Amino acid sequence: MDEQLHERVRDVIASVPPGRVATYGDIAAIAGASTPRLVGRVLREDGHDLPWHRILRADGTPAPHLAHRQLELLRAEGVLADGQKVDLRAYRWRV
Repeated sequence: MDEQLHERVRDVIASVPPGRVATYGDIAAIAGASTPRLVGRVLREDGHDLPWHRILRADGTPAPHLAHRQLELLRAEGVLADGQKVDLRAYRWRV
């Protein structure tokens, strides 16, 4: 991944506002990435200072290894989940 794409992905993630969520695919589409996996890669390698908790899988669920902490952070912003799933129709960020 080139540096410009990396920075575009970071910028898009950073712009997801509190109380809203986006999917890895949403971020990839906006940033012009070829696959949502690149978004996950950026978050894994360079996402410590980003609102990573606002990025979910396409079905509205968090990654299993992050689920408890991610849902806790989202709840603090007013994003409620039904079990382990966030209602994307209610909370999805639209550009």
